Amino acid sequence: MREVISIHIGQAGVQIGNSCWELYCLEHGIQPDGKMLPEKTSGVVDDSFTTFFNETNRGQYVPRSVMVDLEPTVIDEIRTGIYKKLFHPDQMITGKEDAANNYARGHYTIGKELIDITMDRIKKIADNCSGLQGFLIFHSFGGGTGSGFTSLIMERLSTDFAKKSKLGFSIYPAPQVSTAVVEPYNSVLTTHTTLEHSDCSFMVDNEAIYDICRKNLGITRPSYSNLNRLVSQIVSSITASLRFDGALNVDLNEFQTNLVPYPRIHFPLATFAPILSADKAYHESLSVLDITNQAFQTENQMIKCSTQAGKYMAICLLYRGDVIPKDVNSAISQMKTKKSIQFVDWCPTGFKVGINYQPLTTVSGSELAKVPRSVCMLSNTTAIVEAWSRLNTKFDLMYSKRAFVHWYVGEGMEEGEFSEAREDLAALERDYEEVGTDSNDGGEVDEY
Repeated sequence: MREVISIHIGQAGVQIGNSCWELYCLEHGIQPDGKMLPEKTSGVVDDSFTTFFNETNRGQYVPRSVMVDLEPTVIDEIRTGIYKKLFHPDQMITGKEDAANNYARGHYTIGKELIDITMDRIKKIADNCSGLQGFLIFHSFGGGTGSGFTSLIMERLSTDFAKKSKLGFSIYPAPQVSTAVVEPYNSVLTTHTTLEHSDCSFMVDNEAIYDICRKNLGITRPSYSNLNRLVSQIVSSITASLRFDGALNVDLNEFQTNLVPYPRIHFPLATFAPILSADKAYHESLSVLDITNQAFQTENQMIKCSTQAGKYMAICLLYRGDVIPKDVNSAISQMKTKKSIQFVDWCPTGFKVGINYQPLTTVSGSELAKVPRSVCMLSNTTAIVEAWSRLNTKFDLMYSKRAFVHWYVGEGMEEGEFSEAREDLAALERDYEEVGTDSNDGGEVDEY
């Protein structure tokens, strides 16, 4: 088997994890206590989902996941909630005091106390796998645990599981809605530390998702669970090909191979279509062409950035449901004629396609319509550099006054780390600009 281990870190990582596993269980017919629904056990069983679930001797399915937070409240909700029997108690790890939105606490002081036990649990799960494929890491950039502890885990994973893929799902601080003043510091520090350890990272920006919930789903005041349920649909679409048999399945390593042209340029943009509320779905015809068209619309993006100003390096289209290759090919050839979709000149207009016959499943009480076909587009575009420059500008505003720096230094961090991290992100911005310039513009291009 090609197993995948999910690691959920900090409040955001754990809450998204909660939504994801709730959805996986629905998709695979697994009840909250880990038992398979009786109607699923009869007949021919597609056991591809065991990449994500481990079957115990008692016929119970346990998620191959670890949830870790430096303070207990969020994980305690799972320990007492409806899915308390699904997860193995050892897979939920909590500390006693939180990282207080401070990267240095998550990475140095508080994080140090939990890292060994966390790695121990991850190794135990890995020993239960016959052919571990890699890790999915869920966290936020802005929180202390999400930024600091994640980078600590990533460093250790690189040492202990050097050859395995590491894909991240990262919550990027929203341009307008902020939960902590020091988010820019934490984000820049964690991006710098994890840049060399992560193979591919899908960023999600809370504000973009707020807007989608408001405009497309008609939720006037979206709650975190609304946001997380939408994010979990995207995660589910990306991982569907690992959990179901499909016509054109995509493996973890294939994402990197197709989306990452240079090791550092590994931040694809995710778009999802159609995002409709249940009452609108009846009045819309959603052909493969329609949903492919929508996937290129800015309002369906998980990060706010203007893709029309950027250039694409690679596009991966993951379809679900009632979709046939013939329709996909004709939709793609129509997309290629559009002037708004520009590729870099050194990359042929390559579209990687995945098709999975399992249609979208919706969680009861979620506003999302159950549609017969949907698509998740992952694209590596130079437009995402906007997200970095926004972050860098905010970092500079605070750092020019050395505001809040003493909290980090007080936790054993050196001030030099700030400027080192900021220089690395400036280099990342330059990398994106360089990749976007046409190869015949500037004579010699440096070899990578």
